[in-house]
Amino acid sequence: MTDNFLSSTETWRQEMEKILRGPTGWLALAGLSWLHEGVNLIGTDPAADVRLPAGTASPNLGRIEVHGSEAVLHVTGNDPTVVRGTPVERIALVPDVGDSPTFVDLGELRLVLIRRGPHLGIRLWDNRRAERSAFPGRRWYPIDPAWRVTASFAAHDPPLALSVPNVQGEVNQERAIGKVVFTISGTSCSLEALTEEGGELFLIFADPTNGDTTYPSGRFLYTAEPSDGSVVLDFNRAYSPPCAFTPYATCPLPPSENRLTVRVEAGEMVHHPSAEARR
Repeated sequence: MTDNFLSSTETWRQEMEKILRGPTGWLALAGLSWLHEGVNLIGTDPAADVRLPAGTASPNLGRIEVHGSEAVLHVTGNDPTVVRGTPVERIALVPDVGDSPTFVDLGELRLVLIRRGPHLGIRLWDNRRAERSAFPGRRWYPIDPAWRVTASFAAHDPPLALSVPNVQGEVNQERAIGKVVFTISGTSCSLEALTEEGGELFLIFADPTNGDTTYPSGRFLYTAEPSDGSVVLDFNRAYSPPCAFTPYATCPLPPSENRLTVRVEAGEMVHHPSAEARR
């Protein structure tokens, strides 16, 4: 094992821990409210459609008006509501699927519009949450260069329509741009790959460690853009999905094509025994 490989992987894992505990990390996530067509009330009032934590805002902060795929926030209370440092009373919300989503700050709270399929919702972070400091920390298998595997990459032309379920019980059609094929312990394996901006591959996979030493619902892995028909899969960087840390995530789950039959004893492990029973 080279010192550079060891140190770079440790640095990456430390950064993952920092992001998790950050002000918009999964440990600060405090709510997810799905919106309906028309007027959605927002505030600390228990009857609000988007309910904010008690003591953080007015009972009736305002409303979010939804018309089709558009959502507009109207602030009618006296709460200091800020977007990019500027107080706002009315603003069209750009969802998180765009390059520059609209983050709305309200004291220690932050809100963003999310779009999942045809549904719109409000994701809420609360930086006062004790989980940010009380979380025991991510757990990882020891770093092992044997789990840095070179795979062949076969592009789909055109991209394959891949059925990807999520924790909400829905199934979305995603574009798989190709298949990675590799060998683990003498067993030939393959995974369908989604793509990210910049050409990275995004792999959602399951293996027999799930529910044993790793998170029950599977794990995520990113790779660099394929080059000359191959790509490196570093399973030391396989990590648990957000739903391992919060009930307010909308995680995609491994498609049936991405269920491996061999154990991948590398990357992130379950962080707490109780997590083994969570789904």
